[in-house]
Amino acid sequence: MALLCSRYGIYHGSNEGLTERPAKTMLQLTVNGEGRKVEPGTCVSDLVTILGLDGRKIAVERNLAIVPRSYYAQTALADGDRIEIVAFVGGG
Repeated sequence: MALLCSRYGIYHGSNEGLTERPAKTMLQLTVNGEGRKVEPGTCVSDLVTILGLDGRKIAVERNLAIVPRSYYAQTALADGDRIEIVAFVGGG
């Protein structure tokens, strides 16, 4: 039994008859000025979770447009998106 790891994926079993599967192409985003890669199909709510943020205390802008909180789960990210996230800070 062979285990092959490559940029084309991980294969278990015999080497015979292997076909290469392209690796998932990651999406390249700019989040608050820094490059970040995420998997295709990632939406704004996923990104908020990945970043460990509380979605109730932030505002998200995608390509210069504010994303309403009610649309976070419906707003899919695309390669090259520029995301700005601002956290609200309370105080006295």
